[in-house]
Amino acid sequence: MIVGVTGYAQQELEASVEGNVNDLPVREYQLTIDQEKVNKAGKEVMGMTVNGGIPGPTLEFTEGEYAVIYVENKMDVETSIHWHGMLLPNFFDGVPYLTTPPIKPGTTFKYEFEIKQNGTYWYHSHTMLQEQSGVFGSLLIHPKEKELEYDKDLVLVLSDWTNEKPKDVLRFLKRGTEWYNIKKGTATPLNQVIKRGAFGAQLDFWRQRMEGADIADIYYPAFLINGEEKIEYPEFKPGEKVRLRIIDGSASTSFWMTFGGETPTLVSADGKNVVPVKRNKTFIGVAETYDFIVEIPENRKMEFKIMAQDGSGTASAFLGQGEVLPAPDVPRPDKIGMMQKMAKMDMKMGAPALQSRPNHPEPYKLKEKWGMQMDNMDHGGMKMEDKKQNPEMDHSGMDHSKMKMEKDSSMAKMDHSQMDHSKMKMKNDTMKMSNSDKPNQEMNGMSEMKKDSKEGMQGMDMFSEYNYDYLKAPEKTEFNDSIPVTNVLLNLTGNMNRYIWSMNGVTLSEADKIKIKGDEVTRITFNNLTMMHHPMHLHGHFFRVLNKNGEYSPLKHTVNVPPMQEVTIEFYGNEYGDWFFHCHILYHMDAGMARIVSYDTKRDERMEPFPVSNLVRETNKFYTWGMLDAASHMTELNVVSSNVRNQFTALAEYGWNQNLEAEFSYEYYINDWVRLFGGVNVENEMENSMDELSTTAIGGLRYFTPYMFSLDVRLDSKLRPQISLAREIMIFPRLAVFGEYEFQADFGWVNDLEEGKDFENEQTWSAGLEYFLSKNFSLMGSYDNRFGAGGGLSFKF
Repeated sequence: MIVGVTGYAQQELEASVEGNVNDLPVREYQLTIDQEKVNKAGKEVMGMTVNGGIPGPTLEFTEGEYAVIYVENKMDVETSIHWHGMLLPNFFDGVPYLTTPPIKPGTTFKYEFEIKQNGTYWYHSHTMLQEQSGVFGSLLIHPKEKELEYDKDLVLVLSDWTNEKPKDVLRFLKRGTEWYNIKKGTATPLNQVIKRGAFGAQLDFWRQRMEGADIADIYYPAFLINGEEKIEYPEFKPGEKVRLRIIDGSASTSFWMTFGGETPTLVSADGKNVVPVKRNKTFIGVAETYDFIVEIPENRKMEFKIMAQDGSGTASAFLGQGEVLPAPDVPRPDKIGMMQKMAKMDMKMGAPALQSRPNHPEPYKLKEKWGMQMDNMDHGGMKMEDKKQNPEMDHSGMDHSKMKMEKDSSMAKMDHSQMDHSKMKMKNDTMKMSNSDKPNQEMNGMSEMKKDSKEGMQGMDMFSEYNYDYLKAPEKTEFNDSIPVTNVLLNLTGNMNRYIWSMNGVTLSEADKIKIKGDEVTRITFNNLTMMHHPMHLHGHFFRVLNKNGEYSPLKHTVNVPPMQEVTIEFYGNEYGDWFFHCHILYHMDAGMARIVSYDTKRDERMEPFPVSNLVRETNKFYTWGMLDAASHMTELNVVSSNVRNQFTALAEYGWNQNLEAEFSYEYYINDWVRLFGGVNVENEMENSMDELSTTAIGGLRYFTPYMFSLDVRLDSKLRPQISLAREIMIFPRLAVFGEYEFQADFGWVNDLEEGKDFENEQTWSAGLEYFLSKNFSLMGSYDNRFGAGGGLSFKF
């Protein structure tokens, strides 16, 4: 018997069971996934459709029915469907190779599960990057008895669209240039930084190996509502109350939502009812759902508007007929202003995405070293100087030094029945201390940053808008203290330069499972050490998002964790098997920000032919890219193939004076910034002669320094040490300056030197400009001390 859980329905606390054991009425659907030409942003490209559309159809159910859904794969690649937010048997959750077999080309898979809940949910492919190509749709589940007063439902699925192949998008992100920011007008070149008086802030970012404040990764030519940039719903009549069921089905875009006319009433989040609240401007993270009730105005049509989080585009839906009641605009974020405000704070950014010892992560040390340094703040009643005396103590007042820490999951097992609550002075579960009149900063989104609310999204104050304090559960959701609690700290970490995302500096490919114990509570604190938002989704469970509402904290299945902030969730362990747990920005998940949450039960025998290593391997694939500079004075080719830790590089230079140099190397990343390498170098001994080629072995260290210089220190088989330094800076929109210096010394340890010389040296240097024409082409001009000045075309592939 489950004791002390008041806000959960009983069926949500019982493990899901396969089969229609309760003889419920069956509702069937047939979904067909196919590849078709589509035009969503001015260009016909190959997409993936569900029943011929993007998004796929809305599947309607009533709570208490039994769902049977046949998914047919007509494509030439395998696929899958995950039922996002649904409580269902592990085998039908839809993560290929983890819980569910992949749907092979030309086959049909039957999903079946009891509908134990009501609300707004959605479904999408969990195979590679297919969600970006169009494999997603909505679920509308009616309650057994109507709970809210409204006349009609309207499902609005928000999405982003790219005309590029999704795998090329990820390859481009790993290759790295400013093109996406240039294209959408969010780049912050040096001239704009200096014009705003923010050069000191820029230096601070460079020192921490950060180019600048980043908000969104990708350029999208279109943002869509139900597949359209603008869509009309004239059928709604004046006075009708419409329940808008809004789903962010984007691959990587969060939105600001605003409404024309009267302020709407927010009634549900992630399918769960909340205490109704009047609210207009609302942030929706990737994979979240929100329900609003709006009233259609007389002789007017109201606008529902979404703006991409970085201000790079909008889409609108119009309800009713007549003159438009426009939705308020949301100001575009000021990235340079954000940089200036962050530079004024003691904020340590650029936490590593790769730990040097991934098998021995140290989450509490990582948290101590990076992120918000709030030495003078009272964290929930515990002064930070106390924390310094005992670095294993986290902000909840728990002494982690006395807890047994498990590998990667960073778990600290704690029986609440053995705790002395009189010393902690905890009020419910908000971790709000009795001697403080402010909610704990971890739980309410840094409330002290709300001072300049008039600035909206400007600067650091924007973070105050990304909390969940407006969500209050209609019933108590707290757990009784008699239920044991396991605490997990997950620092969210990433590297924008290499586009690797992780937790505690460990990617999925190097991580252990997070072990969950049944009939206990798991409390996870997300500490975001990156400049990006991360919507974290746990499959097969609802969790409490701890906020200022304490025992009435809301239930959700996806929680957005803002930059440089903490959010804490907790859930009751009532399931079995392994479940996926990941950032729902598709490219972050595929680049490593994911974990497997495990009840440590025996793996389903039906999954034996489908090893989970196939899922893990997807986040550690090799991506290959290159650059060819064809100029009047020299030609250079550089090709790189890289996964999380390993990299192969081929570099060749050929000058007009027949000076040839080629290099082939293997590199191993010890961490984000340091990599060891070894290889061979081939070059001609004399200018204007290709007759004599010299081949030497090379080995050394490559280091990405503070202020973002690429340093190469090496020794070749002729015992000649060499050092080089390179840097590129965007100085104007589309225009970058670059330079490289190389010094090699020969002390005669192998070669014979001229008589009377103790050593010889060779110095080469080059500097130039690059003007970006498109994603793949640039004009470039440079001067090289070996080849002189010249110009030409640069091609990136």
